[in-house]
Amino acid sequence: MSEHMDDAESRLVRIERMLEEGQRGVAPAWRRATQGEPRWAVTAVILVTVALQLILPHRLTLQPFWTLPVLEVVLLGGLIAGNPRRVEPRNRWLRWLGLALICVISLANGWSAVRLVKGLVNGTEGTDAVPLLLTGGSIWLTNVIVFALWYWEWDRGGPMARVQGHQQYPDFLFVQMQSPEVAAPDWEPAFLDYLYLSFTNSTAFSPTDVMPLSRWAKMLMMLQSSVSLVTVLLVVARAVNILK
Repeated sequence: MSEHMDDAESRLVRIERMLEEGQRGVAPAWRRATQGEPRWAVTAVILVTVALQLILPHRLTLQPFWTLPVLEVVLLGGLIAGNPRRVEPRNRWLRWLGLALICVISLANGWSAVRLVKGLVNGTEGTDAVPLLLTGGSIWLTNVIVFALWYWEWDRGGPMARVQGHQQYPDFLFVQMQSPEVAAPDWEPAFLDYLYLSFTNSTAFSPTDVMPLSRWAKMLMMLQSSVSLVTVLLVVARAVNILK
């Protein structure tokens, strides 16, 4: 009788050990196929970008000033029509449509930033401190959004590729990836995580708690820090000089 009890207990121990090993062997959500993230966050941020571009002084934008914002809204409408609720890999053209949208936003903000910096260097821009700070702040915030979109679109092949879980090696290492015990089992990076990454990189001019792993991620973060540093230094220096 005792021998049967010992065998039963040993089997229970083996079963519990197998279950524990199986749980440890389950890949985290960010490394396996999952449901696409909701579209509302990235849609709202892009609409904010369009609004920021429309309130910029027209002399700093490509003419006519409404062309690129209207094109951005049209491209965003195509993305929403193709994937209205979640970012999922339904059609390949949606990937190219998303990249085209980010390129247009980057072009619009890059043009405005170059025009602003050129005007500040030549002394033709920034005669009043308050409008200058508002203009510089709008370009800086749009720059944060632009790089957040690039990080989100390129990390492990983009949001549609991340849903399928094909690429196992991340381009950005989030805290939850290093310490999965501090996050929910179904955690995976979404757009707001990349927006946070972009914001901290623009304010600290260096990585904070999210580490770039691939070379393109490091170069892109370096470019963002450089653009943010130049914009902030020139705008603040000019505003302080005006106030004096």
